[in-house]
Amino acid sequence: MKILLINQAFVSPDEPGHTRHFEMAKFLQTRGHELVIVASDLNYQTGKRTVERKGIFAEQTIEGVKILRSYIYPALHHSYFWRVISFFSFMFSSIYTALQVKDVDLILGTTPPIFQAVSAWFVALIRRKPFLLEVRDLWPEFGVSMGVLKNPIVIWLARWLEKFLYKRATHILVNSPAYKDYMISKNVLEKKITFIPYGTDIDMFNPKIDGSSIRKELNLESHFVVLYAGALGQANDIDTILRAAQRLNENKKIRFVLFGDGKERERLQNKANQLNLSNVIFAGVRPKKEMPQVIASADVCLAILQDVPMFRTTYPNKVFDYMAAGRATVLVIDGITRDLIESSYGGVFVQPNDDKGLADTILDLSQNADIVKQMGLNAREFLVGHLNRQDKLNETLLLLENLVMK
Repeated sequence: MKILLINQAFVSPDEPGHTRHFEMAKFLQTRGHELVIVASDLNYQTGKRTVERKGIFAEQTIEGVKILRSYIYPALHHSYFWRVISFFSFMFSSIYTALQVKDVDLILGTTPPIFQAVSAWFVALIRRKPFLLEVRDLWPEFGVSMGVLKNPIVIWLARWLEKFLYKRATHILVNSPAYKDYMISKNVLEKKITFIPYGTDIDMFNPKIDGSSIRKELNLESHFVVLYAGALGQANDIDTILRAAQRLNENKKIRFVLFGDGKERERLQNKANQLNLSNVIFAGVRPKKEMPQVIASADVCLAILQDVPMFRTTYPNKVFDYMAAGRATVLVIDGITRDLIESSYGGVFVQPNDDKGLADTILDLSQNADIVKQMGLNAREFLVGHLNRQDKLNETLLLLENLVMK
């Protein structure tokens, strides 16, 4: 099979961010298939160019994976208006770029942002090929819940576009069981939806990896390290982390280390300075290939989102990586991820937006090394048994083969 993926936010192992689609491409290679990826020429975390172009797109080959880096207007970290302009620019450029790829058997579109899924649908329509829609987050519901989308006309149009894509997709792939329930409530046929969680690479992330070099680099050899790895955006509620850090600022042992970048980074760093937080380190971004060492440097790991009801439906990918690395998760997200952490005995849940609860939990864990270690072992065991990415990629391959054979 030759599969075409349109994903504005695709990253390679040499960039910061999630590399699931690169791993999928490498896996498909081992099975004799090819995944060609149309991506933007900006990294979604840093907003920086990844390649130099001379035309609409530039072609890359990384470890045998073909990537076409298509033009996008560089405004990902600007206002929401300009971000939408950026999304539209990629929507149109990616259609042109995708149509240059010959002999495709299936088109894979992914959302959010939803506009690139429109590109995938259109290319599939022109090519008369199956269109698989992968839904990673529920847009526009997340935007409405966060208050990002307020205009009634814009909300109506966004929901119309969502239903348009659900109806026209040959099949829909979701990474959360709650997303499947949501779509069924929107009158999407259950047989049209497949739930396959992403999981993680249990060889890439494992408890045997040594993170001491990261601790040494940051002068944290003797500290209790609370690590957050991911985007620093509006949805991530890093403000609650800063408020918790303020409560623990006099503690000489505990350090909060934030690896990542995003639209809110500069504001958050300024706030940390204004609060005179000596226990918070903004450690910048690292390529995905270095993240196993980064996570291995932690004593416990943080996953946090705003207290928004729709966020209770989502699985943050970072939690899978934390679990595979044998690290206990301090989870400040309610819903299905809470169920995951509590059923695995792999961490502790804290109510969203509760900085006192977060500070108290971290202080308690810093004084109970044996409990922290056991939670990490529990998390690893559960992840290996239920969320091994190799198993999930095999399930995905069966779905792709069934769609192409229809």
